[in-house]
Amino acid sequence: MDEALLYQALEFGRPYAERGKVASYIPELSKADWRDLGISVHTIDGQQLHCGQCDRRFTIQSISKVINLAIALEHFGFDAVFHKAKMEPSGAAFNAMSRISDTEDIPFNPLVNSGAIAVVDLLLPLGLEGMLAAARSLCSDNSITLDEVVFQSEWSHSARNHSLAYLLQSKGVITGDVEELLKLYTQLCSLSVNADNLASLGLLLANGGVHPATGRRFLQEEVVRTVVTIMLTCGMYDGSGEFAVRVGLPSKSGVGGGILSVVPGEMGIGVYGPSLDEKGNSIAGQQILKYISRTEKLHIIDRCIR
Repeated sequence: MDEALLYQALEFGRPYAERGKVASYIPELSKADWRDLGISVHTIDGQQLHCGQCDRRFTIQSISKVINLAIALEHFGFDAVFHKAKMEPSGAAFNAMSRISDTEDIPFNPLVNSGAIAVVDLLLPLGLEGMLAAARSLCSDNSITLDEVVFQSEWSHSARNHSLAYLLQSKGVITGDVEELLKLYTQLCSLSVNADNLASLGLLLANGGVHPATGRRFLQEEVVRTVVTIMLTCGMYDGSGEFAVRVGLPSKSGVGGGILSVVPGEMGIGVYGPSLDEKGNSIAGQQILKYISRTEKLHIIDRCIR
């Protein structure tokens, strides 16, 4: 892989951006330029490839759920985490309430809003500073900060998440202070990152939790296996199945326009494109990843066949 390929992939995906829209339900996100597009790739053998606006800062949004899940598994263990949420694709929108019905007591997975809110209940003792330190460490960037403007915009339009949280509290899934929990959850969605940060995180996951340059272990192998598997099955909201067929890379999207992708044993990929499809995934970003996956035969099943 080289930067020429990234440029080709970027140009392949660019026309699709016109077909989507930037997120508007959080007013501050609507200010993003729908034409922005960037990609970073970090490989286990030390390559760092970049193309487009890979250093443009945006808020991590739902990609924070990957970090939250990993840290919760590290600190509290498998059983504690999956007492809060199941491991199943929901088949519904990321903020759906319909799946938490009278017969379903816990959310379907930790990568939809309800499941992520339940996981953050475990993380309350770590607080913002502890989780910010974790994000900086996993993304290899000490300059990651809270975007206060986006946080305030998101917090003032969080009625849906408040409804989800109080419903979870009524079922006994959440035991901590709901307002404190939701504040932390929203702050973690409002961390400012770029595509390069996502590629760094993807690289760590691709290498089983060990940074290939330093040999330092950040996450246990079992944690990485669990996180990456759930990314493959649930990471692109209710478009996860189609994305798995067409692209075949464990990935997680966010409505800020980012997509984090993992090529196990090879590389991490970070994409930024704030124009979203109807499911909340970067529309051009998906096409960029499809182009790279097909050109380089990175689909997880291609690798098994080989």
